[in-house]
Amino acid sequence: MTPETISHYRILSKLGAGGMGEVYLAEDLNLGRRVALKLLPAKFTQDPERVRRFEQEARAASATSHPNILTIYEIGQVETETGVLHFMAMEFVDGQTLRQRLKQGLKLDEAVEMRYRSPARSQPPTASASRTATSSPKTSCSATTVT
Repeated sequence: MTPETISHYRILSKLGAGGMGEVYLAEDLNLGRRVALKLLPAKFTQDPERVRRFEQEARAASATSHPNILTIYEIGQVETETGVLHFMAMEFVDGQTLRQRLKQGLKLDEAVEMRYRSPARSQPPTASASRTATSSPKTSCSATTVT
């Protein structure tokens, strides 16, 4: 069971779940903004490797500045009645998940147009441009948003 408040975040609703946690829409009571709050399931808090990977995910995303990667606001832990609860507070982007959009029948030209919609990618890459792959919490927490 998830507490109604975690640190200074009030849980509003569940957004989704994946292999590394559950994601909730929450309100930051200090700043008055909505955030995505990812919680490491209680069954994983006893596994130091899972906790390390959870924290590594947050650090990797926070070290990257890109319009297609969520901003990480905070990682932390709180004591609850059932033990320690690890959490990650991140930017909430309202919209459809990539999975939802693909189920609707995303066309190739729409996918290409979305790829270059961000300010950092206003032009298609040239033949000499290098390609990099990034792992984003948007994908891992089932919250990839298509705007």
